[in-house]
Amino acid sequence: MLSGFKKFILKGNVIDLAVAVVIGSAFSAVVDALVKSVLMPLISLLVGEPNFDDFLAFGDVRFGVLLTAMVNFLLVASALYFVIVAPMNRLIEHRNRKLGIGQDTKKEAAEDPQIALLKEIRDALQRQNQTQNQAAK
Repeated sequence: MLSGFKKFILKGNVIDLAVAVVIGSAFSAVVDALVKSVLMPLISLLVGEPNFDDFLAFGDVRFGVLLTAMVNFLLVASALYFVIVAPMNRLIEHRNRKLGIGQDTKKEAAEDPQIALLKEIRDALQRQNQTQNQAAK
């Protein structure tokens, strides 16, 4: 039982997952600071309120809290996309173009000498088949 646990813990993907969780939690502080200290104050300049918590409040039922959470989620998602994901994708595409990765794989497959040889054999067999059929007539 302990050896199975040891194998599980020492697997690479468990360690990778643990590192991702730790880095993700540390990075969430950065994203929270961006949203709370930069983006929400900019929105409050436009709207006049720092949040929507008191919007559509009926006693204990406060739809504004949900609206604030939804706006925060959209701000976090957009901040992650435009600040992290989109630039990283551009860097990866640039690197792949530089290294020639992911370029026209059909062209590479057509230029493969083994495929070219197989096509020549196929064509020769078809010609041989045609000449035998013509001779039999």
